[in-house]
Amino acid sequence: MPETRQLGDELGPAKIIQVQQPDIGLRAVLVIDNVARGPAIGGLRMAPDVSVEECLRLARAMTLKNAAAGLSHGGGKSVLWGDPRMPAKRKEHLIRAFAHALRNETDYIFGPDMGTDEGCMAWIKDEIGRAAGLPAALGGIPLDEIGATGWGLAQCAEVAAPYCGLDLKGARVAMQGFGAVGRHAARFLAQRGALLVAASDTSATLHDPAGLDVEQLAAVKAGGGSFAEQPRGQKLARDAVIAVDADILIPAARPDVVREENAASVRARLMLQGANIPCTEGAEKMLHQRGVMLVPDFIANAGGVICAALEYRGSTQAAVFETIAEKIRANTAQVLAAVKQKNILPRQAAVELAAARVRAAMAYRRFSIM
Repeated sequence: MPETRQLGDELGPAKIIQVQQPDIGLRAVLVIDNVARGPAIGGLRMAPDVSVEECLRLARAMTLKNAAAGLSHGGGKSVLWGDPRMPAKRKEHLIRAFAHALRNETDYIFGPDMGTDEGCMAWIKDEIGRAAGLPAALGGIPLDEIGATGWGLAQCAEVAAPYCGLDLKGARVAMQGFGAVGRHAARFLAQRGALLVAASDTSATLHDPAGLDVEQLAAVKAGGGSFAEQPRGQKLARDAVIAVDADILIPAARPDVVREENAASVRARLMLQGANIPCTEGAEKMLHQRGVMLVPDFIANAGGVICAALEYRGSTQAAVFETIAEKIRANTAQVLAAVKQKNILPRQAAVELAAARVRAAMAYRRFSIM
């Protein structure tokens, strides 16, 4: 397993479990960060370059996200080393083996994340019975299909835009990543009059100041195509999307895409963090100092986990959309009001909101007083 520095504070992590089965090439880790509010729920991420430290950071983000959303769940995350595009049979074998190894870890509920989807959750459900984000055939509310996270980002944008003098109608959007989160966020924002002027995938950035066709790009990705192959739009380097002249930037792919060395190139006035931990701490400070309004990940992109948690309790799709809108709009307004009133960083305001809710729950735990 890759080395990681020791991370920990009064909130967690509660447990770190490393799983290795060299005979089948399984290498994975689970971090259960905090369970004061209930069993941890968090996605299974599959990628060739994940790390234990990334898993720790993502698990903490889930603790804060679930608390901020008012869910009766703690935070956790699991990562599995491997190419998510590997043959389906091998992917299923590895995911089932990982789930089986964690069959007794009842403090953790699997959900989909980068590199996994509702089909992967169906395998886990079959294996150990603990998974959310299931296919409709199994009674699930397929959050990627309905665009739960993207719906939440659109709600966040409506609340946040006035804080930086923006009218969402006509606002120019740059979308870094065009997977399940990015494409749905682009669609919901387009329905509100926003204009997608740039979008990136792993191959390239497409840029057109006159606007890109969201549905056409979604069809390209659904068909397995790449942006580098598209005839329309200026082709730029993959990471050039963050420097495009736009009003709103939504990083919706990998962690740490905005860093100290490239934060100065961001030209947007508003950043909504569609991905988990897409900015380094130093980059967020630089953006704040320049007057860029930022809504942190666990506030802006909570739609997916809200959907998963409600599905796990048997809720309906209509109730999911209503709850996502209510919670994300309220939390966005509360965080941005605190930023303005206290003159603090958005992440500090968001962490204060969520951590207070976690600590309140911890006070009721059996071993909270020594």
